Amino acid sequence: MTVPPEQPQYQQQGLPACVRHSDRPTGLRCVRCDRPACPECLREASVGYQCVDCVNEGRRTVRQATTVAGAVQRDQLVVVPVMVVLNLLLFAFTAFQAGDLVNNSRSELFDEWVLWPVGVVAFNEPWRLITGGFLHYGPFHVAANMLALWFLGREVERALGRARFLAVYLLSLLGGSAAVFLFGPVGAGTAGASGAVWGVMGSVLVVFLRLKLNLQPIIGMLVINVFISFLPGISLLGHLGGLVAGVAATAALVYAPRERRTQIQVGALTAIGVLLVLAIALRWADLSSTLS
Repeated sequence: MTVPPEQPQYQQQGLPACVRHSDRPTGLRCVRCDRPACPECLREASVGYQCVDCVNEGRRTVRQATTVAGAVQRDQLVVVPVMVVLNLLLFAFTAFQAGDLVNNSRSELFDEWVLWPVGVVAFNEPWRLITGGFLHYGPFHVAANMLALWFLGREVERALGRARFLAVYLLSLLGGSAAVFLFGPVGAGTAGASGAVWGVMGSVLVVFLRLKLNLQPIIGMLVINVFISFLPGISLLGHLGGLVAGVAATAALVYAPRERRTQIQVGALTAIGVLLVLAIALRWADLSSTLS
């Protein structure tokens, strides 16, 4: 039998054509839109099969799960691993420069980056307020901070979302540095991610409060770390400054009302950052007049 040129083959078979492939006759249909679709264009659904167009439309319209802070919930961690690797790499580099694993603070990079209030003002080196939070005195120091960041930070990053967790981490770091700069000895060098880590501990506390979870493990951990902070060579000011900044930043995130939540969160975090910068600026002016 000859098929007329103007009549497609699928019409001879009595079957409609796939909506995406007009040259493919099919007896299958999408359970959602009821359009004919070939096996290549169908995807298994909870009931029957849906065409790829309906599957893609469903993905766009289904509301994604969000965290307690309103961020899209993602299981894959990014910020915590990056921070841990960055701190470890910088420690390895300073140890290499110094030629000494324990006395890595003798390296040139350590001298240029450590938080030294006199150096910040006298040599106009404000970056020390940030870079000091990525340096560590010896392997035990960096190991203790990175282990704490790894075990606590993962939960906080999942609870807040990547961008919000990064904001809390950096504000906590700056809060710890600001406390040292404002109230610490001006001639002493301070380094370590402890301020940021304490901010993460405070963040865990706030998240647990918001979710009404058992606080006993967190409170016990804080008490132990407060005791450790009084040991010689430990910066209690850096720890407390980071804790206060972390608690304030996290509270602003998780207690912001749903209406205009993102705008309120951005405004609150910006305000915390501005307050820290203003406090640093006032102390800077005071130190400048003292040193001049």
